[in-house]
Amino acid sequence: MPVNASRRSALKTLALLGSAGAASLLLPGCWKKEEQGAAGSAGAPAVVKGIGDPVVEFKYPDNPTFDLIYLAEALGYFEGSRTRPKYVGKIAAPQIIPLVGTGEIDFGTRMVPLVISAIASGLDIKVVSAGGKTLQEAPHMKYFAHRESGIRTPKDLEGKTVGFNSFGACAEFVTKKYLRAQGVDVNRINWLVVPDNQAEQTLATRNIDVAIIHPPHSGGAEQNPALVKLWSDYDLDGGLGGMAPYSVYGRFAREHPEATRDLVSAIARAANWVNANPDEARRITSERIGMELRLVERFAYVENLVVSEPPIQYYIDILEAEGKIPSGKVRVKDVYTNEFNPFASPEALA
Repeated sequence: MPVNASRRSALKTLALLGSAGAASLLLPGCWKKEEQGAAGSAGAPAVVKGIGDPVVEFKYPDNPTFDLIYLAEALGYFEGSRTRPKYVGKIAAPQIIPLVGTGEIDFGTRMVPLVISAIASGLDIKVVSAGGKTLQEAPHMKYFAHRESGIRTPKDLEGKTVGFNSFGACAEFVTKKYLRAQGVDVNRINWLVVPDNQAEQTLATRNIDVAIIHPPHSGGAEQNPALVKLWSDYDLDGGLGGMAPYSVYGRFAREHPEATRDLVSAIARAANWVNANPDEARRITSERIGMELRLVERFAYVENLVVSEPPIQYYIDILEAEGKIPSGKVRVKDVYTNEFNPFASPEALA
C-alpha cells in the first residue's frame, strides 16, 4: 500500500493515540513467556534476531480494497521485524484461496468455507488468524431489495434472482441455511454472481431482485432511497458466519515460522487499531478505494485476531450438509492454528 512519508507519520501518530483506547486488548499477559522479555510490551514489533538476518518477503495481492496487511504496513507494524509484503498485483477474490493453497501467493484473506474446501481437496493451506467480527451495528453483509419490489420476507425470494459476490463462501451458505430454516425452497431461487462494487447499481436498475452486499459497498445501498434493507447476517446467524480469516501457504509457514509470526502480530495490532479508531479506519478505506466517506461502512475485527472454533465448525457442518465435503473429511483442528499469534492464550493454543 503506497503511502507517502507524511501520511505514514500521521498514521503512526494516530496508532499511538488509538493504542490507549485499545490497551485492554493488548495486555502483556497475552504474550507467551518467551516473548515477554524480548517484546518489552504487548503490541511491540517482533524482535529482529540478528543484524544479518535476511528479509523474508511474502507474496500478497494488491487489491483495491481495505486490508489489514496494507494498514499494518502503513502504520509501521512490520518495522523492527525482517518480514515485508511483496505485492504481486491485483488478484480476483475467487482465485485467492486456490493460489494460497498452491503457493502462488503466501497469504490471503477469504471466508472460512473456501479454506475448508481447499483443505478437503488436498491443498496446503491453514488459517493463522481470525479476521472480521460481525456486530449488529457492523455486520459482515447486508441484504437489499428494490423498494417497489414488494419483497420483504424470505418466502418472497422464491422465483427471484439474488445477486451475491461468489459461490462457495458466506453469501451462499449462510443465506441458504437461513432460508431453508424459514421454509424456502432455495432451488427456486436464481443465484447470480455480481461483484460487491456493482451490486447496488444492478439492483437499483432492477436487473436482480435482491442483492447481498459486503462493506464498504453496502453503505451506498443503505443510503440509496430506491432500495430497502431486508436483513443483515447478524439477523441470520448472530454473526457466527462472518469471520473472514487470514490463511497461509503451509510450506511458507513451515519454512518461515518467524516471518509468519511477525505477520500475524502485525495484522493483529492493526485489527485492534481499527477497533479503537473506526472513524479513521473509514477515512483510510475511503481514500484507498475512492469512495465517498459518508458511504463507507465500518469494519470490526476479532480482538487480537485469535481464532476460535465455533465459526469453523459452523461451516464444516454446512459443507457436510450441502454435500460439498464428505462427512468427517475435515476436522476443526485441520483448518486453523493460533501458534503464530503472540496474543493467543494457552487455552487458544490447546
